[in-house]
Amino acid sequence: MDGVSLHQLVRADDRPTTRIDWLDSRHSFSFGDNYDPANTHHGVLLVNNDDRVAPQQGFDTHPHRDMEIVTWVLSGSLVHQDSMGHSGVIYPGLAQRMSAGTGIRHSERNDTWQLHQGTGADPVHFVQMWVLPDEAGIEPGYDQLDIGDQLQSGALVTVASGMPKYDSAIRIANRSAALHVARLSAGQSITLPDLPWGHVFVASGSVDLESTGQAHSGDAVRITDGGGERLTANTDAEVLIWEMHTALGR
Repeated sequence: MDGVSLHQLVRADDRPTTRIDWLDSRHSFSFGDNYDPANTHHGVLLVNNDDRVAPQQGFDTHPHRDMEIVTWVLSGSLVHQDSMGHSGVIYPGLAQRMSAGTGIRHSERNDTWQLHQGTGADPVHFVQMWVLPDEAGIEPGYDQLDIGDQLQSGALVTVASGMPKYDSAIRIANRSAALHVARLSAGQSITLPDLPWGHVFVASGSVDLESTGQAHSGDAVRITDGGGERLTANTDAEVLIWEMHTALGR
């Protein structure tokens, strides 16, 4: 890194997509059949999938290994079940982390109607993010944390982190990475943390980011050697910000 901050704006419509009858998935990086050797990651973030799943549909039981997986629901609700015996509903404001480690199997479905009264008539919209752990072969694990009340202030809230300075967040097995979220009203601003490598994803609304300009729902900004930039909401908005202090291959 040469000390010059770089901002790469990736527009929503430029993302590769996977579309089938029950799924609209938009990928920030190479994923599945959408492989581009020039677009495999930023920092230690390998996956940032923006998913919409139809009612009574979803991802049936499938395996993962050696990956830290963080799921953040924007609207609707998602039913999680895994081979470690965890089950429950993920909803807006509730962060979920799954450490795949030596191996875990899980399902994610828009099946809330099976658990309580309701028709399950609404799609679920969520972002799923994957980062590499510091070491392979760790014990699988699961955690979740409701930060909905904290988000009401409009401040930047740390959701998941392996960095010691963010000790109130869900722990991930990467000592150089942290995920922050801000839920902003129009006109509210935040200041980005130190970002040797950063990924700012506009999950909803429209924002103005210093040194970049306007970014809208589904847009992302990949930052190198940044931090301290001012981000202001033009409309009500929600942003997901990965702070990373190392990158793959470094």
